[in-house]
Amino acid sequence: MSSTVTYTVTGMSCGHCEKSVSAEVSGIPGVTGVTADAGAGTVTVTSARPVDDDSIRAAVDEAGYELVGRTA
Repeated sequence: MSSTVTYTVTGMSCGHCEKSVSAEVSGIPGVTGVTADAGAGTVTVTSARPVDDDSIRAAVDEAGYELVGRTA
């Protein structure tokens, strides 16, 4: 069963930002898809099984942005 969760991320403003966040989050074991949207300030993560929010937060932080919460 796959899991899809959307998070609010602050600081993204362009395509480069989206790529940076996507690359970091994609490296988390179990993540099968990532869609970052700078305009909406979100990152949507699809995974084979639920991924710990702290792992997502750490990856977003590593990319240089801040995860501020879940939207869905």
